[in-house]
Amino acid sequence: MTRAVTLDYGGKVQTRDYGGKAQTETLRPGPLRPANIIRAKFPTYKNGLNGIVVKLADGPEMPSLKETVTKETADMLDRRQRLSVRELAMKFEKGLNTATLLSNEVKWRQVALLERDILLKNLKTVLESLRGRVTGKTKAELEDSISMVDILAVQLSKREAELLQQKAEVTELAKSLKLASEDAKKIVDEERASAHTEIESARSSVQRVQQALQEHEKMSKTTGKQDMEELKKEVREARRIKMLHYPSKAMDLENEIKILRKTFAERSTDCVNLLKELELHKRPEGNDIPLFDLEGLQCLGSILCIVSQSSTTMDFSNISIQWFRVHPKESNKEIISGATRSVYAPEPHDVGRYLEAEINYGGEIAIAKTAGPIDPDAGLVDYVETLVRKRETEFNVVVLQLNGIDQPKEFVHVLNIGKLRMRLSKGKTVVAKEFYSSSMQLCGVRGGGEAASQAMFWRPRNDLSMVLAFETTRERNTAIMLTRRFAIDCNIILAGPGDKTPW
Repeated sequence: MTRAVTLDYGGKVQTRDYGGKAQTETLRPGPLRPANIIRAKFPTYKNGLNGIVVKLADGPEMPSLKETVTKETADMLDRRQRLSVRELAMKFEKGLNTATLLSNEVKWRQVALLERDILLKNLKTVLESLRGRVTGKTKAELEDSISMVDILAVQLSKREAELLQQKAEVTELAKSLKLASEDAKKIVDEERASAHTEIESARSSVQRVQQALQEHEKMSKTTGKQDMEELKKEVREARRIKMLHYPSKAMDLENEIKILRKTFAERSTDCVNLLKELELHKRPEGNDIPLFDLEGLQCLGSILCIVSQSSTTMDFSNISIQWFRVHPKESNKEIISGATRSVYAPEPHDVGRYLEAEINYGGEIAIAKTAGPIDPDAGLVDYVETLVRKRETEFNVVVLQLNGIDQPKEFVHVLNIGKLRMRLSKGKTVVAKEFYSSSMQLCGVRGGGEAASQAMFWRPRNDLSMVLAFETTRERNTAIMLTRRFAIDCNIILAGPGDKTPW
């Protein structure tokens, strides 16, 4: 019967096969390897200011105090779980128990061999005593038996020598395991004690850091408000000084735009005056100077006013006036329904066309006409093309009239222009919400007034009409062009009352 037993320790692994051969495999040298590995995993601390224990950093970058505390807390919890040495102690005890069992087994086998040797001696003595008493065939069998007993005795003696050698090896192994187990227990106890000491030191340092943080937070709460107010005052003063001595780029651009607009208005006025003088020179001799003329910039976003060429002021309230659109290459005129005042604000429909006003004065009809076609607003087309890509666009407006009745002007509404519909709301209340249709009308205000260039007429349906005032003339013209563009995408042409031809 053979039995293979494997004993494992940090230094060597020995395999013993009783009745076979012994094999030895060399592994990592030194019985203190596991303890050194455990010791190397503990962090290094040093004493800092105010008795605070600080963990040495590996790199040049030092983490913040809160990150260090959080990391050390997690490391302590992990270390506490890894410091359990039950598995290591169980391995040593298991090896020691295995060695004890092997030693006991060797003892039992040695006792059995001793008993067999005594029995063989007694059997040989009995056979020797029978040698002189038997003869013939029985004597030959007796001699064979005696020789077999001698051979068995020799084999038992060899077996006993092997058992003695195995006993010596097992005894030596058991002693080494016992010594190693005792050394390991001592090392583990030392490491456990040092680990507990470091843990307690780290806990005390964490508590001190937490107390310092709490005190710092309390102090910052009391002094933070005062420092913030002082800082705000300093920032305001710095901004004021900077604005006084270093105007911003936006202010420079705004001033430059104002100057350019003023220059453009002057140049446009000069150009119109030159065109009027040229037209007067082209008149045949004998024609009188026209009684009325148009005053104002001949471009989108301005206001045109009828003025008298005579030195006397005239009251246009009792004079019949009608405005027309005239195509540059056609002789026919298109009446502008509702434009019967002495003031008219051009809208996007009028761009590229002449504007003409017929004044019925004293039974005679006088004509006042623009010197050239109405010019577009610079950059307005590109701005509208940008808004077309959006799904919806909102404008802040004020409702001036609702079904011809004047409305209070202190309430601000929101006009939402979408790809499929328009919506006017005040807060959560929806005043009008209609899809684009053939019954909808939209144009600039034609009734005159100071805010005519910023106002728009909108009739969503047959029973509802309103006049909306925008913040600027550019927003008013943008809203008109954007709405008509979305309506065309829906195969609908939006125009004003009485308009016969689209633009």
